[in-house]
Amino acid sequence: MFNKFLKSYTNKFVSRWTILIIDLAIVTLSFGFSYLVRFNFDLTAIDGYLGVSQLVLVLATYLAGFLVFRSYSGIIRHTGIEDAVRLFFATTSATFVLLLINLLTYRFTDDGRGAFTVGLSLLLINYVFSIFALVTSRFLFKAAFITLFESGRTKVNVLIYGAGKSGTITRNTLMQDDSLQYNVVGYIDDNPSKINKALQGIMVYSPAILERDFVEKYNVQEVIISIQNISSIRKRQIIDLCLAHSIKVKNVPPVHNWINGELSSRQIKDVKIEDLLQREEIVLDNQTVEAEIEEQVVFVTGAAGSIGGEIARQLLHYRPAQLVLIDQAETPMYDLENELRKKYSHLLHNVRFVIGDVRNDKRMRNLFKKFRPKYVFHAAAYKHVPLMEENCYEAVLVNIFGTQQLADLAVEFGVSKFVMVSTDKAVNPTNVMGATKRVAEIYTQSLNNTFSGNTRFVTTRFGNVLGSNGSVIPMFKRQIEAGGPITVTHPEITRYFMTIPEACQLVLEAGVMGNGGEIFVFDMGESVKILDVAKKMIKLSGLTLGKDIQITFTGLRLGEKLYEELLNVQENTMPTHHPKIMIGKVRAYDYDLVAQELVTLKQILNTGDEQRIVSKIKEIVPEFVSNNSQFESLDKSRFTNDKDIGDQKEKSNSPD
Repeated sequence: MFNKFLKSYTNKFVSRWTILIIDLAIVTLSFGFSYLVRFNFDLTAIDGYLGVSQLVLVLATYLAGFLVFRSYSGIIRHTGIEDAVRLFFATTSATFVLLLINLLTYRFTDDGRGAFTVGLSLLLINYVFSIFALVTSRFLFKAAFITLFESGRTKVNVLIYGAGKSGTITRNTLMQDDSLQYNVVGYIDDNPSKINKALQGIMVYSPAILERDFVEKYNVQEVIISIQNISSIRKRQIIDLCLAHSIKVKNVPPVHNWINGELSSRQIKDVKIEDLLQREEIVLDNQTVEAEIEEQVVFVTGAAGSIGGEIARQLLHYRPAQLVLIDQAETPMYDLENELRKKYSHLLHNVRFVIGDVRNDKRMRNLFKKFRPKYVFHAAAYKHVPLMEENCYEAVLVNIFGTQQLADLAVEFGVSKFVMVSTDKAVNPTNVMGATKRVAEIYTQSLNNTFSGNTRFVTTRFGNVLGSNGSVIPMFKRQIEAGGPITVTHPEITRYFMTIPEACQLVLEAGVMGNGGEIFVFDMGESVKILDVAKKMIKLSGLTLGKDIQITFTGLRLGEKLYEELLNVQENTMPTHHPKIMIGKVRAYDYDLVAQELVTLKQILNTGDEQRIVSKIKEIVPEFVSNNSQFESLDKSRFTNDKDIGDQKEKSNSPD
């Protein structure tokens, strides 16, 4: 009954005036005890009238100190060092005032004594007892609150990775949030000088404890990574180690993301799969980009997509004279406009949001004529492999002829740079989408070789982008939220991954550093097995594979291949000024021949015969060998037997 009564007040706080009265009562008791100590507990030696008079003076002085330093304003259950500091200054200042009164009394009275004079020894004894009692009572009340109100709650045992300033702030944040039930059992740190020492009364351990019986002994359920400026490699190692022992991992955001410079418990979130796939940040030459983009007119096609939208965000920081964002998707463009107006309202006076289709010659021509862009970043394309395999007409119309139309307009209107966003699926393509992007690459390269005096054409290739529309990770997240199963096409399928900001930094850098005709290839690191990604996402969600959720294999989709490539086997790479960016040296193409091939392709396109359309693309791109597709039969007429087709899928024998 008593506990039930107390718990009904867990969300209520003691009035600060009540705290002030309690503090004055503690001072009263301390003063009385000081009197007893001063006179060796001899009650006959104590003058009661004088003692009461002195007590009135002491209480009045301490009251003034409490009011000045507001030592009563803290919440008892969250008592900390700052509260103790306030009490120290309040009691010290009160004692100093009493000493000053003593000094004046001795100076201006005959006998140096008076009703409101407190002896020096009594003052010092009372000072020590008062400050000790006040501070101790605060922490005792706090401990009592924890005992009464939290003893019955189930707590989560947690380790904080990082025994630095961020780690201690994280611990204090957890302790001050009543909605969280955490018990910090220790810190972990990589610094040997901190190991086996105590921080805030809590031991600091080496990372090796995660591999011992420590986790089981203390029932460690979570690890919170609270290290600022940690490398991506080290962070992955920590997360992998925790996941191997079925420990949930959370992450403290960088200091610059803290709200008003203070960490909130709501900002401590579960580690995402992106944290495991993310690589070391790649720093590009932003000054060069700024020098080229500032005060220039820039077009971005496909601006409402994942890549185009991020290119737009990054371009805004370089203050272009006009930034024209073009996309045919009305709702995504509306969302982008609202986002940019909210985040970058001070930069949007020169931004134009244009609904337009890159296939519409009149619309695009009018835009080029009106704005006269110096840079065009072409990200508009159909990109979903299985969908384009079944809709090759649209893939050809947008990815090839949409690009051709924009590239021709760029030459006609004297655009300085035309930067095409391509994909690793254009290398040894096994699907219509990748093959159409390769044809677009070939055409823009041939234009550069023919019209290099004015417009320079640059291509960028990269792999899968984390979090982009339609990528595998958002799909896995939705499947996990729905309870599964998670669908993986093949147990051995692998992909390269990069973040959207990285991809767009590459595009911008390529746009200003390219001399024309290059295909810039990003160092994507190691390819990642998609099955491993699915398993780690399950663990990060706190689920158990085979118990809480299942993984099913659905087979390769139309046009899909097991391994993506960034360069054709016939291509070579050359270094650039940045170690993470390379130039793929590819075969030069004659513009007249390529243009004639596209004339023929357009004539076939007008017939709507998909078999003939794809057959013509295979002539233009000889290394295009269909995989798991209705168009595989077209390859049989190009190779002598099934073995040759299989060999071609493994390794292209044709020049790029």
